[in-house]
Amino acid sequence: MQLDLEGKRVVVTAGGAGIGRATARMFADAGAHVWICDVDGDALEAVCEHEHIRGLIADVGDTGSVDRFMSAAIADLSGIDVLVNNAGIAGPAGLVEELDPEQVTKTLDVDVTSMFRTSRYAVPLMKSARSGLVVNISSTAGYLGFPYRSPYAAAKWAVIGLTKTMAMELGEFGVRANAICPGSISGPRMDHVIDLEARASGRAPDDIRAGFERQVSMRTFIEPEEIAQTICYLASPLGAKISGQVISIDGHTETLRTW
Repeated sequence: MQLDLEGKRVVVTAGGAGIGRATARMFADAGAHVWICDVDGDALEAVCEHEHIRGLIADVGDTGSVDRFMSAAIADLSGIDVLVNNAGIAGPAGLVEELDPEQVTKTLDVDVTSMFRTSRYAVPLMKSARSGLVVNISSTAGYLGFPYRSPYAAAKWAVIGLTKTMAMELGEFGVRANAICPGSISGPRMDHVIDLEARASGRAPDDIRAGFERQVSMRTFIEPEEIAQTICYLASPLGAKISGQVISIDGHTETLRTW
């Protein structure tokens, strides 16, 4: 089964690690031309060693930084076929009444508003070309409550609302929008999330990790490459009529309670 991604012009935010890195590499290996951004210069440089990947240090929480990144990507690619809004932060952990409002605002800004910053560049190009795909990374927390993580959950619910609305606005132009809801992704970021919840709840990290496994029917964590595979499928001719969907890749999350 051929995905036929050669020559696709792809932009991925936070492409230096995790899902972003796996996605950028998978597209590039298939012959796509990829631009990524990341706040970590060393990680960015390592991914950009691939001949089909270029990048720029950028903070998606800063409008000027995103403007510079998107302008450089568009100038080089002469358009965008696929935009993957992957960047996000875990945000603070704690009970609602204990959270710092400034940290809440930052979480919403990076996890949701950043998608507006990139999309305002990509969408007009896609509408003009009458084709294109926007993939917004949400989370299983985007449709389930998440104790001690209300800013993150609120942001990821908002991503789904944004995606559904984009699909409605863009469909008549042949442009698609879908949300991906990963489960618990293996790697350093998940380790950080576990540490955050351990500190907020006063429980041991090993207990938290076991809880994350128990809450999934398949008792498993997800690999970044599994998310990348779905994004590449959506970008291929095989996914040409898939839009407005919320796609969970999580082994079936039953709850986000870890106790």
